[in-house]
Amino acid sequence: MTHLDGVTKPKTKRSKRFLESRAPKLTEDVKNAMIMKGGNTSQTVTQALKDIYSLKKPNAVLYKKKNITRPFEDSTSLEFFSKKTDCSLFLFGSHNKKRPNNLIFGRMFDFHVLDMVELGIEKFVSLSDIKASKCPEGTKPMLVFAGEAFDTDNDLKRLKSLLIDFFRGPVVPAVRLAGLEHVLHFTAIEGKIYMRSYRCLLKKSGCRTPRIELEEIGPSLDFALRRTHLASDDLYKLANKQPKALKPKKKKNISHDAFGTKFGRVHMQKQDLSKLHTRKMKGLRKRKGEVGTEERDAQTPKVAKVER
Repeated sequence: MTHLDGVTKPKTKRSKRFLESRAPKLTEDVKNAMIMKGGNTSQTVTQALKDIYSLKKPNAVLYKKKNITRPFEDSTSLEFFSKKTDCSLFLFGSHNKKRPNNLIFGRMFDFHVLDMVELGIEKFVSLSDIKASKCPEGTKPMLVFAGEAFDTDNDLKRLKSLLIDFFRGPVVPAVRLAGLEHVLHFTAIEGKIYMRSYRCLLKKSGCRTPRIELEEIGPSLDFALRRTHLASDDLYKLANKQPKALKPKKKKNISHDAFGTKFGRVHMQKQDLSKLHTRKMKGLRKRKGEVGTEERDAQTPKVAKVER
């Protein structure tokens, strides 16, 4: 590939296919995440990164080597690895005296950092510590957010959007009932964020709808919100902008109510109901003799009766 005036021109068919796969699309591919650790990490951070990687697989890349970088001070290293591996999400783990057991969730826009949220691990239970059958790899999770803070606090609003981006998995048109077996539950209360992972068990209920039970499978994390680096409103709006080709075209005279019922309005010309052809039943037809009698009655002039 050659670089000419800032435009990369492919020399081979292989490089052309590679550039086409990286080019912008109307419907983007599944977002991949890169998971890496900093220069100093603890056993808790290392195990937490591995457990989150197991939840995110196969749409994740785990770096085993240490990367000496500080995302809040210099994000060029993260942007370089993001462009190299085509990852728009990242999770960075570090540990020091000032901020022990630190995790940074973040996302990119055009291979530049858009949002970053720093969370401190206060309590951690790994996947291996909970003895229960796990969900298969690549299972699309159901995300549940509890707590008013996710709707009122600006930082937690953006954190909720970031967590949805990170864990939602591929976009699918339909999901079968048996495939809904993994639940990720996030609770925000008193400045803490609690993350729990459950497996759905479908039990017999005596009717068609099964009874659902939740079994904790791990990992279990208690977070404390630390530093944040959020994009400006204009940049965030630009990142969420959809192309015109994907926007649904508005159809005239069609509306929906609160329950999703579709209503249509049809415009017609004024009809002459006297010429309307209705269904004729045999029992309502007039006989020939009756028709003649009615015609004679219509022809004879009516004489007014006068009392004497």
